[in-house]
Amino acid sequence: MAETLKMTQPLISAEAITKSYFKGQHKVPVLRGAGITAQRGEFISVIGQSGSGKSTLLHVMGLLDSPDVGEVILDGTRIDNLHQAARDQLRNHVFGFIFQFYHLLPELSLLENVMTPLMIRHSFLGFWKKRREIRDAAMSMIDEVGLSHRLRHRPSELSGGEMQRGAIARALVARPEILLADEPTGNLDAATGAGIMELLNRLNQEQRLTIVMVTHDESIAAQAHRTVRLVEGRIQGVAWEDAA
Repeated sequence: MAETLKMTQPLISAEAITKSYFKGQHKVPVLRGAGITAQRGEFISVIGQSGSGKSTLLHVMGLLDSPDVGEVILDGTRIDNLHQAARDQLRNHVFGFIFQFYHLLPELSLLENVMTPLMIRHSFLGFWKKRREIRDAAMSMIDEVGLSHRLRHRPSELSGGEMQRGAIARALVARPEILLADEPTGNLDAATGAGIMELLNRLNQEQRLTIVMVTHDESIAAQAHRTVRLVEGRIQGVAWEDAA
């Protein structure tokens, strides 16, 4: 029985999440008891209109923000209430993040941007000892997303699709268990966005990478295994797709 429970236990779940922000003295509710679970290797899309709370839910799941009420559970252990150092470790080792506007550091080359998560793991001396290993890992990931010809280019010299591919390489270079993607195609044209979705689906299938992606685009959402709809901070329903 214990083995059966462990097999069916979600890799990550956000349970009954409530979150509000303040604008001056005015309290603005964003999430109102929203919950979501993801099994290992699952690709889930969270769809909703602007302001529905989908990005906030993603940030809470990835420990970029804290819930007012509710819990985030990783592999059976609550993680949203951990001390800051432990949360930092989880963000660096377990979660990978990609965003609509890429957030690549403009002063760094693509290679340097992708190396950053691994550099953060080490002290200066630790990085110096492992610098070739870190560089090789970054170059390998850049090659995997098809940008080996852009190693020395800075973000301003890349197209939107190339910047997003670079951001994906940066998110995955540390080999996270969970990729959290916030509107990864939202700033791209249809053809470029289709290429990004093809890449995400390939990574999910080949590496069993667990992906939770938020979007407002129905056609993008439909490419995931499962779609969760968020309306005014509440989960409204679940649609299953053929994950085969």
